Amino acid sequence: MKYKNAAEILPESLLKELQTYINGDILYVPKTHSKKEWGSLSGSRPYYQQRNQEIREKWHTGVSIDMLANQYGLTCSTIKKIIYQR
Repeated sequence: MKYKNAAEILPESLLKELQTYINGDILYVPKTHSKKEWGSLSGSRPYYQQRNQEIREKWHTGVSIDMLANQYGLTCSTIKKIIYQR
């Protein structure tokens, strides 16, 4: 995070208003653009969506939760969460 001096970039009226709330302390100003959804940049989101769909389909065809857990390297409780999520 890059430090910027408010006196150098803000109009004087805004600077004085800010000083009534936070005088001499550090203030973080968040970015205005919205955050991207988890996994949307790396491509992992579609991967896990497809994997979870495969798990649900296999379970519906009769594959046991224990077998799915072994096949995908997940715990039985994680498999149950995937199967029963909406």
